Amino acid sequence: MGDVLVTYKIMPSGVDIDFEKMKSEVKEKIGTLGKIAEFDLQPIAFGLKALVVKIVVKDEGGITDKIEEELSKIENVQGVVVEEVSLI
Repeated sequence: MGDVLVTYKIMPSGVDIDFEKMKSEVKEKIGTLGKIAEFDLQPIAFGLKALVVKIVVKDEGGITDKIEEELSKIENVQGVVVEEVSLI
């Protein structure tokens, strides 16, 4: 089995979000599930931004859903979407 790069888009519940705090919470939630490759902020509309995080995980069934579930538990997160999955 190889590794997979999964891109998640994390939608905040509002525009006044501390993204540095959110990043540290993402790192805590990911823990040993994978390795964070990159963070990015993506403008959406009217000052709203999404946190985009790329995570390298092992190619095993159910891991993307498990990470998505963990990320959804972060405070001020409205939703989490898997944007892209690619083998590396």
